[in-house]
Amino acid sequence: MRVYPEKLHAHLQQQFLPVYLVSGDEALLVQECCDLIRQQARLQGCTEREVIEAGARNFDWRDMFNSTASPSLFAQRRLVELRLPSGKPGAEGSKALCEYLELTAGDDVLLMVCGKIDKQSTNSKWYRALDRAGATIQVWPVGARELPRWLRQRVSGAGMRIDDDALHLLSERVEGNLLAAVQEVEKLKLLATDGCITAATVTAAVSNNARYNLFDMADSALRGDATASLRMLHGLRGEGAEPPVVLWALAREIRTLYEVTLESDQGRTVQQSLQARRVWKTRIPLLQGALVRHDRHSLSLLLERAATVDGSIKGFADGRPWDNLETLILDLCRASA
Repeated sequence: MRVYPEKLHAHLQQQFLPVYLVSGDEALLVQECCDLIRQQARLQGCTEREVIEAGARNFDWRDMFNSTASPSLFAQRRLVELRLPSGKPGAEGSKALCEYLELTAGDDVLLMVCGKIDKQSTNSKWYRALDRAGATIQVWPVGARELPRWLRQRVSGAGMRIDDDALHLLSERVEGNLLAAVQEVEKLKLLATDGCITAATVTAAVSNNARYNLFDMADSALRGDATASLRMLHGLRGEGAEPPVVLWALAREIRTLYEVTLESDQGRTVQQSLQARRVWKTRIPLLQGALVRHDRHSLSLLLERAATVDGSIKGFADGRPWDNLETLILDLCRASA
């Protein structure tokens, strides 16, 4: 049976099935769904947890049977957590999963955690078998249009209210990064007066986040101020910021600029494109200024440079991440040739 992520908590209060499949590429939401299932499994007597990494290079699907067939010395029930990041078990894995579901006694609970599963895979034999035996939970990314509603629900769940201006500002600051969104909501709980979050509250939370602010650095780069941008970058590094977070802030702005240039070529004005993306009014002149310095070609090169930074962070591209971030900022600050 299919269970929607937002209804999983209510489902678990009513029944607990022997099989759960959680899939999706939004790490935070997948983690939260899995945490709910793990918590309920403990309440249902699963005092032991067996983790099987099916995505490991030398993984043998027979290991799944060897592990689950061995009775536990300390628990009557176990939570067997099978992790498959690719979401594709292959022919061997598909056969093993179907056999496992046929042979399992039902005492143990299987939690299968996958990356995004495509439509073709949802029609596969193994997926349908899991769906019949238990519940499938597909987690979808929270897009820019859905983010304000999602944030409002988060704020409400934290026992607070948020006005429209504050919601717009917060959505802009954390777009594409749900983990950052959750962290910001937790900070706002400490700053909100009478449980109400205003735009001033959000601004204070962002400016007090660190001496060298991530968003101020990105704005400075958009403004073309290389000296200030690099000073903030070095400050963020000294304060313990991680390169992926810095890259996310820069790449988000570059992608926005690139998409606006594409729409401009189709006859849409820059103002219309930025407003359609719900860019905060006070930031529109900032992005317009960056578009004076850059065109579609130079922004395409900046996206390639961002991909190089990402590769160096992950270890498959040349250069050191922080050095590559410096180059990315300098390229964003200077005018296109």
